[in-house]
Amino acid sequence: MAKKTVTRADLSEAVYQNVGLSRTESAELVDKMFELVSEALEKDKKVKLSSFGSFLVRSKSERIGRNPKTGEEVPILPRKVLVFKPSSVLKNKINKSMIGS
Repeated sequence: MAKKTVTRADLSEAVYQNVGLSRTESAELVDKMFELVSEALEKDKKVKLSSFGSFLVRSKSERIGRNPKTGEEVPILPRKVLVFKPSSVLKNKINKSMIGS
């Protein structure tokens, strides 16, 4: 069973069909929403979408890793990673959809 990826165009089309904005306005709305979320995350702010989940940026410190082929130790530089934590509402919806199939 092939699974479809939801794209920005899909989201814009859904806004167009459900909200009644023009296609151009719908695309601008979706783009602006992603822009605002991205800007907040760049400033290390937590983004919480009620009944969906939270996005946050975590800092990871430097550590030593290993090349699996050679066994050579390699330093992994400090970095920031994006983390998504789904809400319990979203988890419940996903689990209910599994029961129904």
